[in-house]
Amino acid sequence: MAAAFRKAAKSRQREHRERSQPGFRKHLGLLEKKKDYKLRADDYRKKQEYLRALRKKALEKNPDEFYYKMTRVKLQDGVHVIKETKEEVTPEQLKLMKTQDVKYIEMKRVAEAKKIERLKSELHLLDFQGKQQNKHVFFFDTKKEVEQFDIATHLRTAPELVDRVFNRPTIETLQKEKVKGVTQQTRLKRIAKERQKQYNCLTQRIEREKKLFVIAQKIQTRKDLLVRRESLRPFLLFYFFFFLSCKGFNLDWISAVCKSTPVKMSAPQGQWFEPVSVTLTVLKCSLIKKVIRGLLVSALEQQRVGSGSI
Repeated sequence: MAAAFRKAAKSRQREHRERSQPGFRKHLGLLEKKKDYKLRADDYRKKQEYLRALRKKALEKNPDEFYYKMTRVKLQDGVHVIKETKEEVTPEQLKLMKTQDVKYIEMKRVAEAKKIERLKSELHLLDFQGKQQNKHVFFFDTKKEVEQFDIATHLRTAPELVDRVFNRPTIETLQKEKVKGVTQQTRLKRIAKERQKQYNCLTQRIEREKKLFVIAQKIQTRKDLLVRRESLRPFLLFYFFFFLSCKGFNLDWISAVCKSTPVKMSAPQGQWFEPVSVTLTVLKCSLIKKVIRGLLVSALEQQRVGSGSI
């Protein structure tokens, strides 16, 4: 009962109001209350704590410290961004990808070929290329008949039907029989438009099928060359070093560049080249190109000196 009386008594109490800005200080704006001051103070305190933590981090930083993530992060516009790592593709994976590409392209080409066959079966392809390429030869006895020759009169048909080699009725047939099928101009135009659209689609599919065939052949050729190059690489390197040893070149520097176990190339005693120890497995193509280029240049210079051009 007492608790209920206290609640009823509070409803009759005077409302507490904070003091507003005095009249002579109106030019300063609203009077700041504690809740406003607390928000401003908390924001200021948070910023000071953040600056203090940054100063401490800068003082305690070790210039020699290293984290493995540093190798995968770069600075971009003042922000550390993780570098995009390139996926390493092994030769086996590369072969598999090439095989899958060839199979996928071949599948698409077969699908296009089936669609082409279906379209060809639906379309009669009679007026696809306009005027036909075949010829009809007429024979006359005199030049006068040739000069007076009119193909429409000779074939006894209308001049509009001369270019057609199919369904070309004579004038008598046109006069006796009625025209069968659609005769409205709007429907005829719509049918002709749809037919031309189908012919265009057929032409595009034929071109696409040819391009897919060429692409499949190119990918298959690259794949075959890749396999053949890998199988022939040891033999090419062997003959290359054999050629250099026969020419009397010192190949110790090539063996020093390589890091794998050297393979000895030796010859029986009494031959005209010395034994050479070189590595045949790990050798960059750029190194071989430089050596071959140097050999060609030296051979050309010797040829010019011998011929007296220099």
